Amino acid sequence: RVYGRNAAAVSEALRGAVSHLPVDINPRPPRRNSFEVSLLKEDGSTVELWSGIGKGPPRKLKFPQPEAVVEALKSSLA
Repeated sequence: RVYGRNAAAVSEALRGAVSHLPVDINPRPPRRNSFEVSLLKEDGSTVELWSGIGKGPPRKLKFPQPEAVVEALKSSLA
């Protein structure tokens, strides 16, 4: 549940920041106990916007603030 709730918050923030950007949650099976956000560019390359792997405890450090992911997205698109 915690992962789904955080994924929904991040995807909503990304859609609000860049309306034409398609957002997929878990297009392939996720790694267990991990939370990552990646940008798949048109040329097929992937840019990691945020990763909680290696963060925590406490568990809340494994999840990003949606605003931080939006900022990482904007800098990757610039």
